[in-house]
Amino acid sequence: MVQLPAQPIGPTIFALASAPGRAGVAVIRVSGEGASRVLDYMAGPRPPARRASGRFIRHPESGEKLDHGVVLWFPGPKSFTGEDVAELHLHGGRAVVQAVLGALAIMPGLRMAEPGEFARRAFEAGKLDLAEVEGLADLIDAETEGQRRQALAQASGALSDLYDGWRASLIEALGLIEAGLDFADEGDIGAKTFTDATAVIKVMAQAVTHHLEDGHRGEILRDGFRVALTGPPNAGKSSLLNALARRDVAIVSDEAGTTRDVIEVRLDLGGVPVIVSDTAGFRETQGAVEREGMRRSQAAAEAADLVLWLTDASAPQTVLPPELAAVADRTLLVLNKVDLLSDGAAPALPDDMVPLSVKTGSGVDDLMKRLAVIAHERIGHHAEPALTQVRHRNLVEGCRAALQAFLDGSPDEVELRAEDLRRAADALGRITGRVDVEDVLDHIFGRFCIGK
Repeated sequence: MVQLPAQPIGPTIFALASAPGRAGVAVIRVSGEGASRVLDYMAGPRPPARRASGRFIRHPESGEKLDHGVVLWFPGPKSFTGEDVAELHLHGGRAVVQAVLGALAIMPGLRMAEPGEFARRAFEAGKLDLAEVEGLADLIDAETEGQRRQALAQASGALSDLYDGWRASLIEALGLIEAGLDFADEGDIGAKTFTDATAVIKVMAQAVTHHLEDGHRGEILRDGFRVALTGPPNAGKSSLLNALARRDVAIVSDEAGTTRDVIEVRLDLGGVPVIVSDTAGFRETQGAVEREGMRRSQAAAEAADLVLWLTDASAPQTVLPPELAAVADRTLLVLNKVDLLSDGAAPALPDDMVPLSVKTGSGVDDLMKRLAVIAHERIGHHAEPALTQVRHRNLVEGCRAALQAFLDGSPDEVELRAEDLRRAADALGRITGRVDVEDVLDHIFGRFCIGK
C-alpha cells in the first residue's frame, strides 16, 4: 500500500482527451502542479521531458497494475496549457480508461476538468488568444476539407495577426493624436500630427470595410451553405432529398402534403458543407397543420443561401408563389420527372433550369455539381482570412463605426477624435482578448469537450 502525500498541491485537472468509447488508444491528460506527482506515483520513474516512454500504469495507493502504456511529460511553461502537463496513453478499452480515471480521482488536489478548461488555461497563460481558441474549437468540429483549412488558419493565428496589425496601426495613429495634444500650443505641429493620423485611419478604414463586405463567406463555410428545397406538392422534393443524401431520410408518398416539417441533410460537396432542407409544398390549403408547414418552408427559404424550386416536367410551374418573391434572385429552377416526357426532352424552359429524373437518377449528379459550383463561388478562394464568428463581425463593425466617427468628426475636437480611436482599438482587442473579455469567456470555452 502506497501512502499518498497529504500536503496540498495547486489545482490540477485531468480528463480523457481522446474520444470516449472503445478504441485502440485512449489519451488522458493531466495539467497543473500535481501532474509530476501523477507520473511519480502512477508511472514512475518520471520520463525525460517530451520523450515517449513505456510504463506500467499503477494504482497510486495499492500499486496494482492498471495497464501498460506510454507516458509523456511536458514541464511548464513549454506545454499546451503553460503548466506542468502529463499524458497517459492507454489501451482504449472502457474498463482501462475508467480504472485510470478512478485512480486519478482519489489523488489529493486532482479533479475532473470542466469543458474547455485546458484551452482556457492555455489562454490565461498566453499560449493562445481568443480568436485562436475559437479556431481550435472549429478545427475539432470541422467536417469538410474547407472547414479544416479555414479553422487551422485561424487556430494558427492568421486572423489574430490581421487584427493585431490593425490595432498596431490604431495605436500608432493614437500616438500621433496624443503627441499633437502635448504640443497644442504649437499649432503647426498639432495640425501635422492630426493629418498624419488621418492618413493612417483612411487606409485602415478601407481595409476594414473590405474585410466586412465579404458576403459572409467565412461564416457560411463554418456553418454550412444552406439550400432550401421548395416546390409544389408531389414535385418530388422528398425523393430528391433522399437521392442527394443517398439514403432514406424523408418519407415519400403520392399523397400531397406528406412533408409538414423541415428535414435537413448535410452534404460534403468539394470540401464545402452544404445543408439541404426539404420543405412542405406550396399550395392553397385550409388545414392549419399544413399552413404551419408552409410557413416554416417560407422561413427556411428566406434563411437559405440558395433556393431550389422543384417542379414537375409534365406540368411545370416556373413562376414562384408570392411567398417566395423575396428570394427570386437566389433561386435555381429544377425540372423533375423528365423521364415521363414522351419525347424524352424538356419543353421550352429558362436556360438555367436544371432537368433531372429522381426516379432514374439522370441529372442528379449534374445538380450536385451545380450546387458545388454555386457554393464555391459564394465562398470564394481568398488568401486573406475571413470572418467566421458573429462575435467577430459585430466587433469589427464596431471598429468601423468608430473609425468613421473619427473621419467624420471635427479635427478641432482632438480629445473626442482620440476617444474614437480608443474605441476602435478596444473593439479589435476584444476579438483576441487583448482587453477585458470576461463576459464571453464562459461561452467560448463551454463549446469544447471536457478533455480540451
